[in-house]
Amino acid sequence: MRLSSKFPILLIATAALTLTACQSRDKRRQELAYVERPVEALYNQAASELDKRDFDQAVLLFNEVERQHPYSEWARRSMVMTAFAHYQSRNYDEAISGAQRYLALHPGGSEAEYAYYLIAASYFDQITDVGRDQATTERARDALVDVVRRFPDSQYARDA
Repeated sequence: MRLSSKFPILLIATAALTLTACQSRDKRRQELAYVERPVEALYNQAASELDKRDFDQAVLLFNEVERQHPYSEWARRSMVMTAFAHYQSRNYDEAISGAQRYLALHPGGSEAEYAYYLIAASYFDQITDVGRDQATTERARDALVDVVRRFPDSQYARDA
């Protein structure tokens, strides 16, 4: 009788430990340990992960560039590249949010036209069926018109 009364407690404790172990492993993947690195090396590593199509790791590394070197030109580029990595992984809401964040902080920045284009492309790629709600289609159209209006001579305007 004693063994059977302790069995449920042992089972619950084992399940709790197993779940905790799985959660901490996932959390380790999402957070990078802070190790100060030169900005160029960190950015190049992020770009390499992007080339390997490991978008989650690229996002983490681009965010790390921004965290470790917030006032550098690399940080501004990393903001746009983070949005691009989200776009490539089809996480369109995060891509739009990242591009809008760049534009809010650097409205006249060198990557502004690409950020506007990325927003438009993210909305456009979300259009699934013309017979459904057209709100996304209208946002895509408005964003594409915005690209053409703001940057009429850019390569992005021609693509829009």
